[in-house]
Amino acid sequence: MPAKDLGTKHTCFKCGTKFYDMKKPEPICPKCGTDQRQSPASKPSAAAERRRAPKPPPPPPAVEPEAEEAEADAEEGDDAEPEDEDADDEP
Repeated sequence: MPAKDLGTKHTCFKCGTKFYDMKKPEPICPKCGTDQRQSPASKPSAAAERRRAPKPPPPPPAVEPEAEEAEADAEEGDDAEPEDEDADDEP
């Protein structure tokens, strides 16, 4: 539980040091002296990235109608061969 008299907790955007501003109007890093009000636009943290829902998988590639017709023709040809063999057996 943080002490209430230490002020707001900060993490220096330049050196990464964690510190409290001690309720001073200017949050200045005690290690490198950088004013935290001048921080660049913050990027989402790695933890925030992990919390986001994963992207849905891409849809499967569409099968071309021509390929389906070719497969259907091949199947019909297989069925026709045994019938032909039976016809050859009869004199």
